[in-house]
Amino acid sequence: MKHLKGMVVLLAAVVAMSAIGCSKKEEGPAEKAGKEIDKAVEKTGEGIGKATEKGKEAVEKAGEKVGEAVDKSKEAVDKAAEKTKETVKDATHK
Repeated sequence: MKHLKGMVVLLAAVVAMSAIGCSKKEEGPAEKAGKEIDKAVEKTGEGIGKATEKGKEAVEKAGEKVGEAVDKSKEAVDKAAEKTKETVKDATHK
């Protein structure tokens, strides 16, 4: 009986300590710093995503402009080639 009573007291103490240990505690400086770091990392990730999207858009616009310039150059070369053919044709028929 004496052992049973001691076991009950010990079990009650363990249960009480567990309940105290599970109660919500205020955050210490390390926990607060950790949360601030998490927020900073999240914001940085969002900023990188936005910057990447803007960079992608700029590259796409530059690609479109290069394509337009190539088209204009091709047209100019085609016109010059046609003029050259006409000039050679006129020169050989004279």
